Amino acid sequence: MNAMTQDNLRSAFGGESQAHMRYRIWADKAKKDGFPTVARLFMATSDAEQVHATLHFKALRDVHGAFSVVSGGEFGLGSTSQNLAGGIEGEMHEVTQMYPAYIQVAEMQGEKEAINAMRYAVAAEQVHADCYTYAKKFVDHGKDLEAEVIEMCPVCGYITLTGEEDTCPICNAKKSVFVAY
Repeated sequence: MNAMTQDNLRSAFGGESQAHMRYRIWADKAKKDGFPTVARLFMATSDAEQVHATLHFKALRDVHGAFSVVSGGEFGLGSTSQNLAGGIEGEMHEVTQMYPAYIQVAEMQGEKEAINAMRYAVAAEQVHADCYTYAKKFVDHGKDLEAEVIEMCPVCGYITLTGEEDTCPICNAKKSVFVAY
């Protein structure tokens, strides 16, 4: 695997790993703030970020050794509204800046597994940002997110708030494998 794609995958792995933990912390805060459904959304997204980190790690399976990893991440523990805003900002950074650049490099280098892992991630990150934006509208009015269903595709990290899909719109996994929150 080319060095630049390796660096990008390690950076993406670091960022997704941080997001995984950050969203778990923010889920605890949402629960304490009286937003249990938003807490479920944060947990689903946390697990989706773990899916992305795992895809990146597996794409690096033949790369061994210790590496310094530089990755960006949102920091701070604010109100649930502030945490949702941080989530939106982080997800949109990945959608508009990080993954498009990383995918372009991987395409130039012909790194198919890296391209697939990053394409799944960027598509799912847009959905995460949309879910957070929707949830923030409720929280900003002092209400919990109205969503009886929160499910996550364990193949690509897609999240649904309706459960209407028969298959994942990103990776075509069957709904039967979705994880409910």
